[in-house]
Amino acid sequence: MLDPSDPLSQSTQARIGTEIASFLASKDRAIDAIAQWRPDSAPSQTATQPSPEFAELAVVRDLVRSTTAGGKRLRPAFAVWGCVAASGVAAVTPAVWTAAASLDLLHVSALVHDDVMDSSDLRRGKPAAHKQFETFHARQGWSGDAMVFGRAGAILLGDLLVLWSAEMVDRAGLPAEALNRALPVLHAMRTEVTLGQVLDVMAQSQPPAGDLGDRVMAAQRVVEHKSAKYTVQRPLLFGAALAGASVEVEAALATYGSAIGRAFQYRDDLLGVFGDEAVTGKPAGDDLREGKRTLLVAHTRERLSTSDRGRFDTLFGRPDLDGAGRIELAELITASGARADVETMINSLHDSAIAAISAAPVTDHGRIALVGLARAAVERTF
Repeated sequence: MLDPSDPLSQSTQARIGTEIASFLASKDRAIDAIAQWRPDSAPSQTATQPSPEFAELAVVRDLVRSTTAGGKRLRPAFAVWGCVAASGVAAVTPAVWTAAASLDLLHVSALVHDDVMDSSDLRRGKPAAHKQFETFHARQGWSGDAMVFGRAGAILLGDLLVLWSAEMVDRAGLPAEALNRALPVLHAMRTEVTLGQVLDVMAQSQPPAGDLGDRVMAAQRVVEHKSAKYTVQRPLLFGAALAGASVEVEAALATYGSAIGRAFQYRDDLLGVFGDEAVTGKPAGDDLREGKRTLLVAHTRERLSTSDRGRFDTLFGRPDLDGAGRIELAELITASGARADVETMINSLHDSAIAAISAAPVTDHGRIALVGLARAAVERTF
C-alpha cells in the first residue's frame, strides 16, 4: 500500500478515505439517538415512522460524508510519510493511519468555515456547505432567511468536524507514549491555523496601499501559519512524533515542511488567479474578487506604474468583479513581473526543501516519498 515512488497513490488515498468513512459510520448511532429522542412520556417511534427531527439531522450526516469525500488527502499523507521518514514503513500501524486521517476532518472543517467567510459558493466543483444548507432550508419551505440559515448551519458543521477530528485521534488506539509525544504538535497546528486565519481576515480588511516590506511580511506571516505549518510541517512532525523521531530528523522535517508549505501556498495563489476553474473546482478569480492580500498582490502593486496601480486597486476586491475585470487584473499581474517572481520563489523553496531532506538522517523510503510529495506540491494544477 505504501509506495514511496507514488506517495499520493490511489491506494494510500483510499486507505485514508476508508478510515474517515469508518469513523463517520460509528457516529451514526449518536446522530440517530439525538434525532429520535423523545421524553419518557411520549409514544415511542417505530423504524417505519422516523421523526421529523431525524430528517433534519440527516442533512448534517449527509453533508459530513459529502464534504469529507475526495480531496487530495495531502495532510494525512504527509503525516504517514513523516512517520515512515522517522522509523520506516513498519511504523505505520492501523492506529497511525487513523490518527493521520483525522487531519482531513480538521482540514474540511477549515474549508467549510473559509467558504462562509469568503462567501465562496463552490468547493471541489460542488455547492459549498453553506449553499447546500441554504437549499435545504428553501426546500423545506421554512421561515426566515435561507442565507442566514445556510451560514449558521455551515459554521456548526465546521465546528462538529473539528470536534470529531480530535475524537478520531483519541479513539485511534495509539500507545500512550506516542500520543503524549504527538498531541503538542496537533495542538500547535490547530492554534496556528486559526490565528493565521485571523491574520488573513485582518489583512483583507486593510487598504492595499502601504510599505512593500510591511505588506510582504504580513503576507508571509499568514502563509507560514495558515498554510505552511498547517499543510505540511505540522502533519509531518505529527507523524514523526508518533514514530519517536530523533531531534535531527524533526529539525530536517521542520525545515523541509516550512519551505514546501510556503511553495504550496504560492502555487495556490497563482492558481487562484490563473487556474482553470474546471480543474480547481472553484470559481476563477475568487481570490481577486475577495481581495486576498497575497505575496503575489504585494509584489504586483510595487511593480506597477502609478496609473496601472490605480486601475488595479479599482478592480481588486470588488464583489461584482466580472470576467473582463478578472482578465484585466491577471494581465496586470503578469505584466508587472510578479507572476514570474512567485514562480522563482516556488522553485527556490522547492530546492531548499530537497537540500534539507537529502542531508537528513531519514529512512530511504521516507526520503523518496518526500521528494515526490515536494514535486506534487509545487507542480499541481488544482
